[in-house]
Amino acid sequence: MKKVVVIGPESTGKSTLSEMLASHFNTVWTPEFAREYVDQLTRPYEQSDLLEIATGQLTLERMQASKANEVLICDTDLYVIKVWSEHKYGNCDPRILAQIAEQACDLYLLTYIDLPWEEDPQREHPEPEMRNYFYQLYRDIVIQSGVAWEDIRGSYEEREASAIAAVNRLLQRP
Repeated sequence: MKKVVVIGPESTGKSTLSEMLASHFNTVWTPEFAREYVDQLTRPYEQSDLLEIATGQLTLERMQASKANEVLICDTDLYVIKVWSEHKYGNCDPRILAQIAEQACDLYLLTYIDLPWEEDPQREHPEPEMRNYFYQLYRDIVIQSGVAWEDIRGSYEEREASAIAAVNRLLQRP
């Protein structure tokens, strides 16, 4: 089975793209565990919550992998938790870093910031310069990962076409 991770800044269509790809390839996708976790909190999230989120993300991913058909689509991976932890708290829990070292991926789909910002109580950085800052961080991560990656830009239709083509290449389909 191949694993495809959709990664990028907030409000760049990751969940929409993940769900669409899972439907197109007749498989399952792993939603972002952090969203559900934070929704259930009765307080703002803290740095200690990030380890719980990382563990929950990996557990959810394992559950979905057992149901996947040839490819598992993941809306995020632990690099996102690392980026947020370092940005918000100045560091990242070594246990999360250890889990990152163990995670595997066959293809990253990096979503660009050319979609309009959609307000959401969990989103924190709508400013164009911050969206670009985070895009550059994720771009550096995927480049340095040594894993194949595709820059996903444009309208939802253009993103869908680019992402499908990239996954087809991964699966060695015409």
